[in-house]
Amino acid sequence: MTTTIRALLGASALCAVGTLAAAQEGTVTIATVNNGDMIRMQGLTDDFTAQYPDITLEWVTLEENVLRQNVTTDIATGGGQYDVITIGTYEVPIWGANDWLVSLDEGMAEDWNSSDILPAIAGGLTVDGTLYAAPFYGESSMVMYRTDLMEQAGLEMPDAPTWDFIRQAAEAMTDEEAEIYGICLRGKAGWGENMAFLTAMGNSFGARWFDEDWNAQFDSEAWANTLNFYLDLMTNYGPPGAANNGFNENLALFQQGKCGMWIDATVAASFVTNPTDSTVADSVGFALAPDNGLGKRGNWLWAWSLAIPSSSDNVDAAKAFISWATGQGYTELVASEEGWANVPPGTRTSLYENEEYLAAAPFAQMTLDSINAADPTNPAVDPVPYTGVQFVAIPEFAGIGTQVGQQFSAALAGQMTAEEALASAQEITTDEMEAAGY
Repeated sequence: MTTTIRALLGASALCAVGTLAAAQEGTVTIATVNNGDMIRMQGLTDDFTAQYPDITLEWVTLEENVLRQNVTTDIATGGGQYDVITIGTYEVPIWGANDWLVSLDEGMAEDWNSSDILPAIAGGLTVDGTLYAAPFYGESSMVMYRTDLMEQAGLEMPDAPTWDFIRQAAEAMTDEEAEIYGICLRGKAGWGENMAFLTAMGNSFGARWFDEDWNAQFDSEAWANTLNFYLDLMTNYGPPGAANNGFNENLALFQQGKCGMWIDATVAASFVTNPTDSTVADSVGFALAPDNGLGKRGNWLWAWSLAIPSSSDNVDAAKAFISWATGQGYTELVASEEGWANVPPGTRTSLYENEEYLAAAPFAQMTLDSINAADPTNPAVDPVPYTGVQFVAIPEFAGIGTQVGQQFSAALAGQMTAEEALASAQEITTDEMEAAGY
């Protein structure tokens, strides 16, 4: 969709950007994902256009898988379709190393303060000491659960649950007559959809994508245990049609009171506890992602971030927008409009030192603990040759991960067995890696 906004605010808003505003003009085309925080950002851009009246914003808002495909095609071909792109911790190191992104080390607003970015998040957006993207929000994953249903089941959620406890709780909370399902998990195919969840889950089961010689590992006992446990959970205690459900679909189910538990991105916490959108806002608890006692939890590390393609013809105006959207001033704007609990989480150290935020967001500490618990350089129980918790940081992974995700989604839909899905995943991954020269 395309939105051109002209608005005027008071002098106090204009002063926030110093001298940067007067120097910027042009049209900035922004490709972004249709997540709640991004939609909120679009609704608040009157503030930006008041500060930068000579910059026009054009929005291209897409579903996650479509966004990734479009942005990847555009940047790899130097198409120049977008001035600002929404990408994550998978793309930034690869694209930055290829000189496909503009450095953000210079030309940002004076008060933007890159040193305030959480080290765990900044590290994933930096290549050889150069920052190539600004985090809009950072996340790990955790358990969100209905405290009322847990109490009715006679159970108490540990701060650090095991997968066995999750299965026990899912069974106890399922009430199909009331259309309440004990567990909601991603089933929609995609390297960033079901495979983000299953790769992180696999880490906690001792699974890994590759051994140290880049041999695919889907024929391992650890992957068989992971996929069979997942399919058992979802088949017996998950919602119907789960193979079509990604982040947004499960968010809607949880907000409607249909899920006893949901293991997904920590950024969802503000949406499930917002009484405007969530029917169960006053009955939500949080816990770390589960483990199996092997030393790894099933949580990931991610940041949806804003970056500038090297093909952009409007770099200065794009930096002005990114400075606004990812700066501390935007955080304060959201807090003033919608409350501290709804500000974009997981990006800045100062946010987790802000007493107003900590008091308003009961999930804040769990979010920070989950982010800090993820280790992209050592994601699995056994040694691996790659970095990345819920992905493998190589260019070929996006295609391979999506193909493997299609096999696992088909197994969830009952179109093949777990054994068949794993055999297919092993063949796909081996063939693609051999073709790529690994």
